Amino acid sequence: IIEALKAHPEMNAHFLGDRIARFEKVSLGMAVDTTRGLMVPVLGDACCLSLDELSAGIRGLAEECREGTIEPDQLTGGTFTMTNLGMLGVEHFTPVLNIPEVAILGVGGISVRPVRGENGEVNFVDSIALSLTMDHQAIDGAPAARFLKDLVETLENYSGDPAANEEGE
Repeated sequence: IIEALKAHPEMNAHFLGDRIARFEKVSLGMAVDTTRGLMVPVLGDACCLSLDELSAGIRGLAEECREGTIEPDQLTGGTFTMTNLGMLGVEHFTPVLNIPEVAILGVGGISVRPVRGENGEVNFVDSIALSLTMDHQAIDGAPAARFLKDLVETLENYSGDPAANEEGE
């Protein structure tokens, strides 16, 4: 998500009624289901963290939400939010926008789907449904679709090596 947002800064923004505020850094909100309802903690400056740091930060914030120890200031300041219902077995859904952010990404569950290979053979591959909700007052559908396309390509080509990914390998 962060790599795609860097290439599409119009998605890392707030719609403020009379203007749009774009952000250089990504402060990633993650929807967390708790016994007290949905909470969206924010991992500030997520764009500056390694994959391990992102993972630990997300895990820690989710745990704080579930334990009720999250601080109010950790629930504000997001520039883009993601939500995942895949762990509940939901394959497709439409996430609700987290105002004033201009977009939110929904991640569905893993399913197996058929894909035709180069020689016409059918292979079965793991697939994850992604759905993007955006505020049409701030962004048109075509730029949002290009963001989603680039996100999919980034995910499909991710090598796990940050240096290789920065070089486009």
